[in-house]
Amino acid sequence: AKRCYQVQGHLFVTLSVQCTAYSQTLVLNCSTHKLMALHGSKCCRLLLARHADAGASSARTIKLLLPQGYSAAQMRRWYTSATQEENKIELLSLDRSTATTARVAAIKTASTQGPAPPGGRRRILEDPLPFSAFLTDSFGRRHSYLRISLTEKCNLRCQYCMPEEGVKLTPRAQLLTTAEVLTLARLFVHEGVEKIRLTGGEPLIRPDVVDIIAELRKLEGLKTIAVTTNGMNLSRSLPRLKEAGLDLLNISLDSLVPAKFEFIVRRKGFHKVMEGIDKAIEMGYNPVKVNCVVMRGLNEDEVLDFVALTERKPLEVRFIEYMPFDGNKWNFKKMVSYQEMLDHIRQQWPDLEQLQGGETDTAKTFKVPGYQGQIGFITSMSDHFCGSCNRLRITADGNLKVCLFGNAEVSLRDCLRSGASDQELLEIIGAAVGRKKKQHAGMFSISQMKNRPMILIGG
Repeated sequence: AKRCYQVQGHLFVTLSVQCTAYSQTLVLNCSTHKLMALHGSKCCRLLLARHADAGASSARTIKLLLPQGYSAAQMRRWYTSATQEENKIELLSLDRSTATTARVAAIKTASTQGPAPPGGRRRILEDPLPFSAFLTDSFGRRHSYLRISLTEKCNLRCQYCMPEEGVKLTPRAQLLTTAEVLTLARLFVHEGVEKIRLTGGEPLIRPDVVDIIAELRKLEGLKTIAVTTNGMNLSRSLPRLKEAGLDLLNISLDSLVPAKFEFIVRRKGFHKVMEGIDKAIEMGYNPVKVNCVVMRGLNEDEVLDFVALTERKPLEVRFIEYMPFDGNKWNFKKMVSYQEMLDHIRQQWPDLEQLQGGETDTAKTFKVPGYQGQIGFITSMSDHFCGSCNRLRITADGNLKVCLFGNAEVSLRDCLRSGASDQELLEIIGAAVGRKKKQHAGMFSISQMKNRPMILIGG
């Protein structure tokens, strides 16, 4: 509070809200519990929830700021660990005196409806339920997508991913156990994560990957389980993976020429990968996403061949701009930009049409009319998508990375093993998410930044 004063019997408090994303002075009429500026806005309520959680100033001040009929505990609940369904149930209990059968049905069936002060019928039907404060950064980005690396090991040595000599692996005792992976997954899903992608290394070489997927499938609120794989072991593993509950597949394939494939990944196995792709199509995955990292002087001449693959197969070929990581000898001259690839493709298919993407999609997607599949571009270097980023990453050794290109990490493994409670873990996660930057640096700055090799991040 910057100032307190009385006017005609009303007590007013002037408050200052300042953060990277927002700055405004608020005036609260304590007699009517009304904010004269930014009344009921999410930014304000989120701020109050954080202060209430931290025990800031006084409970009386926090209570004065809440909409009439709401407690500080309820405000904390809506912006922290309650599930969306729990929020709806609590909202109904608060507003039971005026809720008709129609309103109860509407609130139960509409996932985008949220809390409002008692009596605010219009807002109950229109506002989305608040997202967890712990997974919302200072720019309002909601992180509902978690990528978990299951292992640092891989049976390939891709040039863009790891040094030719390999990497020094973390001792097994310092890697997350299966129980720890599932504990963290449950915590994040409880907070609002709806999609989990298992990565590596190569996740399918982990012996208990099927069991992990089966346990993840039991988590209420988790809508999508995905795996990114190099495809070497996919054909034989896929029936069990699908039975366990695997929803989506991304398969790495950087060349359609066997000899060139072996040069890029420094191992044999082209036909195993193609067999895995065909098996995924056979088992009904649609689309099967194929990831291709495009590097000048190596495979940029195959871009049109990859597009042609989508004519008769339900594939989404995703062309990924070459990105800098430790040990991959990144050079700006090797990078083929999205626009250059797109111009080249349009020379062959001038009627290529762009598809409507989701708000948090990383790929810009296109389709040749009449073709069964489609193509996409991951434009991390030439046209970043930081503003809509909803991804968090947990490395195989249990570190939380809030940005793929950022080198800041926090060890959730150490917190777990020191006996931290769920609430303490959430505070640590929330602090890390809160420090997330608005965007990664420019491509030249990224190339000079110290970061892990891609193999140790998990993509």
